[in-house]
Amino acid sequence: MRRAVAARSPWNRLGLRMRLTLLYGALFFATGSVLLWFTYLLTARALRQQFVMKLNKAILPSGPVTDVLPRTVIDGTPVEQMARQVQTEVEARAAGVLDEMLRSSLVVMILVGGIALLLGYLVADRALRPLDRVTETAQRLSESTLHERIALQGPQDEVKRLADTFDAMLDRLHRVFDAQRRFVADASHELRTPLTINRTILEVSLEEPAASEDLKALARALLGTNARYERLIEGLLLLAQSEQELTVRKPVGLHQVVGTVLEQLSLEPRGRRVTVHQDLRPALADGDPLFLERCVFNLLENATRHNVRDGDVWVTVREDDDAATVTVENTGPVVPPYEVDELFVPFRRRHGERVRSARGAGLGLSIVRAIVDAHGGTVEARSRPEGGLVIEVRLPRSRP
Repeated sequence: MRRAVAARSPWNRLGLRMRLTLLYGALFFATGSVLLWFTYLLTARALRQQFVMKLNKAILPSGPVTDVLPRTVIDGTPVEQMARQVQTEVEARAAGVLDEMLRSSLVVMILVGGIALLLGYLVADRALRPLDRVTETAQRLSESTLHERIALQGPQDEVKRLADTFDAMLDRLHRVFDAQRRFVADASHELRTPLTINRTILEVSLEEPAASEDLKALARALLGTNARYERLIEGLLLLAQSEQELTVRKPVGLHQVVGTVLEQLSLEPRGRRVTVHQDLRPALADGDPLFLERCVFNLLENATRHNVRDGDVWVTVREDDDAATVTVENTGPVVPPYEVDELFVPFRRRHGERVRSARGAGLGLSIVRAIVDAHGGTVEARSRPEGGLVIEVRLPRSRP
């Protein structure tokens, strides 16, 4: 709780550069005030000593003014009274000099303090410039630009060690991503090949005239199982690929993508026909057309598969100043709000259960989120009180 309060304090909301500048300025004014105070005291002491010495020599050669001064008279005025008048006048002038010196010193300190703040900002800016370079490099980096390095030059100080450590971390990340790409490519080949061979063998067995009915029934069951594993592997590979950096970015008409997907999609999942209501307005987004088509396909497939008999699906495409939006709403079973986020977890469904292969691979919405994240967008889901879901995907719009 204390850390949260500290993070919200006005001081912590300031940038590091401004905080250092204010610290430099505060230290200058603190030390300047102490120096001014000591200068005032020393000057007052020196003036007092000098004026009293001159007074004693000019009027009272025998010593300082005391209560036992001789009762001599100069021009009709007692020496004691004359000495006290001169002393009062001298002290008043000394106080005036000290006040003028104090005012002038304060004005000079304020002016020099302003210059010190400016110099402090410049010094802080120069000191933090290497950190800005580290930050800019980190913000610019992506999976496709992991070959970039900070390569900071200069003495082996704290900032140089930080930059070198960051470069070493980038080297390790680059190797990990290269290994991941190779794994995805190898897995794509190694996992698909045996399943393709199995499917071919089973299809040939079904065409064999001498095969018994039991054997054909077993072959058809194995073909269904084989097809489910093929879909699972395709989903896993697509999930791995969609989490990587995009290699293709171009303007894509989301309204056209939705129209194409609706032509390919079966609207009678498990014999329960659903009605699709369309509101497709022109909307352009920058991205990979194949990935965006897969994203929309998974959204609509999820909306039709997890629906009720004679249910409805509403799909809306629109564009505003910041984003192109695809919204898919469907009727269906009631989904508790606290379980909505679980739908985006691979192999999970309602109540945290693992997905059964007969009802899908459980990767549809996980792939949607991965594709949207790769495009720099956001996806939000919420449950409908009467049953079903509303899923909204926002993607950065294409700028002409």
